[in-house]
Amino acid sequence: MAALAGLCALPRLCGVALFLSQLYVLSGRAGSLMTTKHSQPQSTFAKSLTSASTNTPYFKAAESTEIPSYVTKCPSNGLCSRLPPDCMTCNTNYSCIYGKPATFDCKVKPHVHCVDEKNHEQENFTINMTCQFCWQLPTTDYVCTNSTSCMTVSCPRQRYNATCTVRDHIHCLGNRVFPKMLYCNWTGGYKWSTALALSITLGGFGADRFYLGQWREGLGKLFSFGGLGIWTLIDVLLIGVGYVGPADGSLYI
Repeated sequence: MAALAGLCALPRLCGVALFLSQLYVLSGRAGSLMTTKHSQPQSTFAKSLTSASTNTPYFKAAESTEIPSYVTKCPSNGLCSRLPPDCMTCNTNYSCIYGKPATFDCKVKPHVHCVDEKNHEQENFTINMTCQFCWQLPTTDYVCTNSTSCMTVSCPRQRYNATCTVRDHIHCLGNRVFPKMLYCNWTGGYKWSTALALSITLGGFGADRFYLGQWREGLGKLFSFGGLGIWTLIDVLLIGVGYVGPADGSLYI
């Protein structure tokens, strides 16, 4: 009876085993499909991380190798004390005594190379200068704009508003570009010696006035024969002392 019961239960056990084996196979396929689906975004994300990590050093390298614009103004391997102010940073001491020598500690900016008197490369150095503002410098230490519209020969002498810039190798306190009132000082190419010679020889015909560009006075002298000589003598004196000049208001050369 026991053997008969075991034979009857054997088909059920086989069915259960078959069901479990099919269930295992199905669960394995589903797991593989799930891993395949999830692995694709992970690989894409990994690629994005890889590309980002590979691109990041590239941008950093580009930033580090970029040369600042001020480097073009800085002479390579020149004296540190002769560098333009745009090439260095200095600890400016505004409490120095005006007109007295002052020493400032300076440091070159990145990508700037300079040397001392012994041809040794330096980064930190000192500069010696006179304690004064830039607008107080001598006229030889800065360059100003010129005006060709003001009258140089006038009483009193005319002035014009000029914009002045300190020379690169000069160091001073304050703004390196500043306004200044200057006397009119320009020339149109007229020679004082030529004007005086024409006034002495051909002044009665108005040649001196014509040469200086004063056509009305020249015509007046021409048709009046130099004011019967009186106008001629007066012009010789006025041109001789420089009171009468070119009509455009410029100076003689």
